Amino acid sequence: MDFSTFSIFHIFILPLLCPSLVSSSAVRDPESVVAEVHKSIDASRRHLGYLSCGTGNPIDDCWRCDPNWESNRQKLADCGIGFGKDAIGGKNGRIYVVTDAGDDDPVNPKPGTLRHAVIQDEPLWIIFKRDMVITLKEELVMNSYKTIDGRGASVHISGGPCITIHYVSNIIIHGINIHDCKPGGSTTIRDSPEHAGHWTPSDGDGVSIFNSKNIWVDHCTLSNCKDGLIDVIHGSTAVTISNNYMTHHDKVMLLGHSDEYTQDKDMQVTVAFNHFGEGLVQRMPRCRHGYFHVVNNDYTHWEMYAIGGSANPTINSQGNRFLAPDDGSKKEVTKHEDAPESEWRNWNWRSEGDLMLNGAFFRQTGGGASSTYARASSLSARPSSLVGPITATA
Repeated sequence: MDFSTFSIFHIFILPLLCPSLVSSSAVRDPESVVAEVHKSIDASRRHLGYLSCGTGNPIDDCWRCDPNWESNRQKLADCGIGFGKDAIGGKNGRIYVVTDAGDDDPVNPKPGTLRHAVIQDEPLWIIFKRDMVITLKEELVMNSYKTIDGRGASVHISGGPCITIHYVSNIIIHGINIHDCKPGGSTTIRDSPEHAGHWTPSDGDGVSIFNSKNIWVDHCTLSNCKDGLIDVIHGSTAVTISNNYMTHHDKVMLLGHSDEYTQDKDMQVTVAFNHFGEGLVQRMPRCRHGYFHVVNNDYTHWEMYAIGGSANPTINSQGNRFLAPDDGSKKEVTKHEDAPESEWRNWNWRSEGDLMLNGAFFRQTGGGASSTYARASSLSARPSSLVGPITATA
């Protein structure tokens, strides 16, 4: 028995087998105790597994099996999957080490801050000297060819406006905790060394992707933002959202700006290997117009629905695991919105190889053959029985 197994056994399992070692008093609410134990085991599993490899997750297995990954960080750029697989971020650029958690000036950011790093014109691979909590005064407006790499540190962006990816390309955001994001003001923000301009108020998204391409958001935790956790809008495409752990939020993910904004008709987004967890309500994702591959995700909580959309999006759901709420009125995974049934029944939404638990069901629509979904297919789905280990370290 190795140390990790020994620790989990003695901390969590042994007290269950020998309750007298923990307390001699009666347990008033056994179910709450079991829930807490499961929560603790899950937390330990997530911690111990963060740098595990051989999980069947193609992204993680690509870089984690290298014991020297920390000296070869940019290999991550070769590990992308899905529609955003060509996002290279700051590959071949220099390493920029963030040393200062402050955000002293959105117009003239200080060297060593995250804001100073992301506005530079050159490709940069941005890492962090130590654990940090970064509270931004205004939204963090990124320049092209940047990787924000949180591996090796606990980095939180929270308590203020968060990340904006606006008219740029080749961005990778990996391993960042993004939560409690708030709207920004109508103000001046620098977006490159040469330019600072006026920005209208932001919505309070965790990550806002606006008219951008080749974008990859991977292994982030996101929760409790004012608007969406991740929004992909206004003609953005070639986006992958993978391995993220999302909790405690209402409108989780918006893919497509509005029913009227037809420029999103060519949008392609992959949503893969994510865990949609506790306290989520809806929009996992909500899609408009484009082509969306929702593959090998673990859905353990929703209060209204999981996957929805309007304006005739093509949704290809493959190999996901859907655990429905106990409420009998909320078993449906899908929600066709803002159109009469005579219209939405022709939208191409399919479920293929999904695992439906606790009465979950997916309302398939459209008469499209397999070829119809070619533009909404971005990788080979694994069997839904493997979703647990694939998403274990999301």
